[in-house]
Amino acid sequence: MTTTVPISTQSRLAKRLGGALVALLALLLWLPPALPGFLDNVYYRGPISEHFDGDRFFNPDGQFGTGGSKRPSLGRIVSFMLGRERAVWPEHIPVSPTVPARHIEGPQMVATWVGHATVLVQTQGLNILTDPIWSERASPFTFTGPKRVRAPGVKFDDLPKIDIVLLSHNHYDHMDMPTLKRLWERDRPLIVTGLGNDTLLARNGIPSVVRDWGGRVPVKPGVEVIVERVHHWGSRWMSDRNRALWSGFTVTLPGGNLFFTGDTGWGDGSWVTEAAQRGRPRLALIAVGAFRPRELMSGNHIGPEEAVDVFKALGAESAIGVHWGTFQLSSEAVNEPREVLDEVLKRERIEPRRFQALEPGQSLNVPASTAMPSLLGL
Repeated sequence: MTTTVPISTQSRLAKRLGGALVALLALLLWLPPALPGFLDNVYYRGPISEHFDGDRFFNPDGQFGTGGSKRPSLGRIVSFMLGRERAVWPEHIPVSPTVPARHIEGPQMVATWVGHATVLVQTQGLNILTDPIWSERASPFTFTGPKRVRAPGVKFDDLPKIDIVLLSHNHYDHMDMPTLKRLWERDRPLIVTGLGNDTLLARNGIPSVVRDWGGRVPVKPGVEVIVERVHHWGSRWMSDRNRALWSGFTVTLPGGNLFFTGDTGWGDGSWVTEAAQRGRPRLALIAVGAFRPRELMSGNHIGPEEAVDVFKALGAESAIGVHWGTFQLSSEAVNEPREVLDEVLKRERIEPRRFQALEPGQSLNVPASTAMPSLLGL
């Protein structure tokens, strides 16, 4: 006699299996030295520096964030990875996609939040895309891992030709290889990223330009990409932890600079001071989500409170909150980053229009800069 398992039961079993696999992956990432050498991956070789020990990259301001100074226990991490502390997210949140302009010439700047850390910024005849991900899952697996609850705010086929891709690091919710392959095959954009990530991209037939923190990539007169230090880490699989560099970006522009945090914790905050030296950003794309519980996330992700601190320290004229409400990566509720951000802005007496958490597909016409643009970001 054949027993049919109800679909709801199958779904619960699949989720439990997926959670167990993710927890196992977390365990393997926790103990990379115990793994055999054949599982290792070396993406970069170069001289020792203040953030590279000759083997792996590290945060020069220390590993941990504002939530605590000790490494969380393995049991605490596994409990979190199994989802025991997480708010319940909806399976799907409706999105109304938009169709962006093909080009925007001159000083006008329009930024469209696609979702997660993906933003399309259009200005000076350039289409700039940050950490593009159109995949359904942010995971090494196609059948499990964080699943998108908000569809992209711009359908891939409606994207204009992309000129520049800013790729912050190699986590799956930022370096989405299927999307990057499609972009490269279609548009041949300039992909700028940190040291070591070019190895991963090249294995997939995707050329890129890499720089260390502080490195510069000229684009055209008056436009330059600067790779910025932030506080994070990187890994794709098991013992490759911190084999490639993580970064943020400044794009110098005649009408006022663009700044993108990528993924970052606060650390000691010195990275923000360094970025501020490039000049007051016209627009800052600042991560606000995946921030709870703080004792686990503060070394990796800033939340809305610290995002406002970043906004103020940069002196940014406008900002968009990113890295929230798309993939469930942490414990907070799906819209909590936006709600907390609104509360902090109100408390700090900052006009809400200056720092917004948009809906996917929603665009911001960025006001013209009131500050004189710095010369090549100096």
